[in-house]
Amino acid sequence: MHTIFELQQLIEEAIKKVEYPAHPSKLYEPISYIMRLGGKRIRPVLLLLSSEFFNNDATKAIEAALAIETFHNFTLIHDDIMDNAPLRRGQDTVHIKWGVNNAILSGDVMMVEANKHLTNLDSGVLKNALHCFNTTAQGVCEGQQLDMEFEQRNDVSIVEYVNMIRLKTAVLVGGAMKLGAIVGGASEEDANHLYDFGENFGIAFQLQDDILDVYGDPVKFGKQVGGDIISNKQTFLLLKLKELAQGDDLALLEAQYPNTDYPAKIESITKLYNSYKIRELAVTEMKRSLEIAFTALEKVSIEAVKKNELIALAESLLDREH
Repeated sequence: MHTIFELQQLIEEAIKKVEYPAHPSKLYEPISYIMRLGGKRIRPVLLLLSSEFFNNDATKAIEAALAIETFHNFTLIHDDIMDNAPLRRGQDTVHIKWGVNNAILSGDVMMVEANKHLTNLDSGVLKNALHCFNTTAQGVCEGQQLDMEFEQRNDVSIVEYVNMIRLKTAVLVGGAMKLGAIVGGASEEDANHLYDFGENFGIAFQLQDDILDVYGDPVKFGKQVGGDIISNKQTFLLLKLKELAQGDDLALLEAQYPNTDYPAKIESITKLYNSYKIRELAVTEMKRSLEIAFTALEKVSIEAVKKNELIALAESLLDREH
């Protein structure tokens, strides 16, 4: 089996070899641009790794990996438009460089390109692969819609929030792993167990993201600490605090919503989190998702040694403070 680094190199080389039409340039240049901005390529790597569990030839799954990475980057283009984000991986976002209309259309074409990659798969797995991919893609769009709707609501429940991050973030991790297993020739049962691992790991990863936004080291985390508090983003931590806060604490929490003194706002909300032990509750919820994930992985009928690379990758992804 390949190492994680070797799989990352495989996908990077495959991305470089993809040739898009030269014209219209404003349609295809944004695609090349965002596909080559870099990143850890976690989703296609997990896909290739899942495929290798059942078939030693990782190259058989390269087209599926390209499909997943192309789709993922398509969602980033459209998400950046919706969020009015100026930067992606330290560079101008596509809509900033080429304009919103061009960015929308380039994103649309990326969805087409993703499906074109899938049609290069062996006909024996193509139907199941397309079904898996399309179900995954639909779930991601549903999650993004819910995320936008939640911005207009103040009655979002924790159950609703966890379902939203499951759709928006986690189903793509699970879908990538299931797709890799399908291409590798796994049984339906094993493919579903890998999906369950990926989905629950994805939920745990997002919950940890919520925690690190408040308690992480900004240098190690790579993001501004307190950003979710500043923007009143409905995270697990905030929703749990709303659920538990009473009396003066609840009034103080509600008074912080329009507060534009950001350092004071971050300090005030963080003190409330500490008072109600919200971090500990979030860590417990994260660990619960992780336990479900690793229980699913145990059920996959391959040698335990083959799972070590996946376990090591999962642990490294969760160890983002160090």
